[in-house]
Amino acid sequence: MRRLLMASILSLALASGTGAAWAQQNTGAKEDIKDAGKSTARAAKKTGKAIKKTTKKTVHAGAKATRKGAGKVEEKTTTQK
Repeated sequence: MRRLLMASILSLALASGTGAAWAQQNTGAKEDIKDAGKSTARAAKKTGKAIKKTTKKTVHAGAKATRKGAGKVEEKTTTQK
C-alpha cells in the first residue's frame, strides 16, 4: 500500500511539472503572429539597406563613368583648335 501511494505521488508530481512546462512553451497563435510580424520587419529593413547600398554604388559608378566620358570629350574639343 505504501509503495502504491509513493508511486501515485511521484506520478502526480511529474505530470504536473510537465504540464506547466508545456503550457509555457505553447504561446499561442497571437505570439506566433507577433513573431512573424517582427521577422517580416527585420527582413524588410535588411532588404531596404541592401537596396540602398547597391543603388548608391551604381549611382557612384555611373557618375564616375560620366566624368571619365566628359574628360574624353573635353580633350577632343581642346586639341582641334
